[in-house]
Amino acid sequence: MADEALARAGLHFDELNKIRVLEPEVSQQTTELKEECKDFVDKIDEFQKIVGTFIEVVDNVSKEVEKEKMKVILRIQYEALQKEESEQNEFIEQFILQ
Repeated sequence: MADEALARAGLHFDELNKIRVLEPEVSQQTTELKEECKDFVDKIDEFQKIVGTFIEVVDNVSKEVEKEKMKVILRIQYEALQKEESEQNEFIEQFILQ
């Protein structure tokens, strides 16, 4: 009877017989939600770490690709200059022989 009167007033007893404002079910759901939120935040933190590592790896690969592209460009330019030099030397030789 006293429990009913307290319940009508919005007060409840918990498992330790302490007076609570929340109903035991609501309190339990709140505790479960709090634990689920903590798990979710922990998973998000782990995901952020994984993404951070992935971004670092992609940045490093990108830098290496850019280095290799520059090497290829420089090699192509070098080969073009060698070809130009060869053609000019051939032209000079033919001019001298005439």
